[in-house]
Order: sequence, then C-alpha cells, then structure tokens
Amino acid sequence: MIKVYGIKNCDSVKKALSFFKKHNVEYELFDFKTQELPCEKIQDWVSKVSIKPLFNARSTTYRNLKLKELNLNEVQQQEWLCKENLLIKRPVIEYNDNVIVGFNEEQYQRSFS
Repeated sequence: MIKVYGIKNCDSVKKALSFFKKHNVEYELFDFKTQELPCEKIQDWVSKVSIKPLFNARSTTYRNLKLKELNLNEVQQQEWLCKENLLIKRPVIEYNDNVIVGFNEEQYQRSFS
C-alpha cells in the first residue's frame, strides 16, 4: 500500500490524495501534526532521494525558525527535519521501496496509473 506523509490541510497533500482517490489507489495518510516521525525514516528518505528535495526552505516553519540565518549544511538540515517535521516538503510518498517528494501529476501518472 502507498503511504502518504504530510498534513491534511496542505494543498499539495490534498492534490495527491485527490489523485489517488480519482485513480482508485489505496493509501494510508501519516499526519505530521498528529504523529511523530522517527528520525530513521528521514534517514531512509535521504538515502533514496537526498536532502535537497526533502528540506523545505520555502516553508512558513523555516521562516519562523529563522533558519536561513544559520546557513545550514546538509547534516544540519537533516537534524532539523528530525526535530521539526513540518520542515519536510510535502507530500512524501512511499511505495514499493521508492520515495517521491512533492506533488507532480505527470510523475504520479507514470508511477501509479
């Protein structure tokens, strides 16, 4: 089964869930606001897709924490993802030992249709 990581009120997550419903693809939602993501999961994602697509430097959380001023390297970015899950770009989709970050309808069509 596909696992979707994100938050319910995120527009990109809503688009992904809508895509899966429209294409009758079963999924399970892991909500960052109600569940704590283990750091090992983030390490697994980084090993598959790298830190760059996962670390959301455009998020409200990033701005509120004033992380730009810290000029974080990749190790520090990963540490912050572990401490503050809302810094993770959403949604993160896990399926068949693969990971997709963000919503891209063409990529979803190729992977799930």
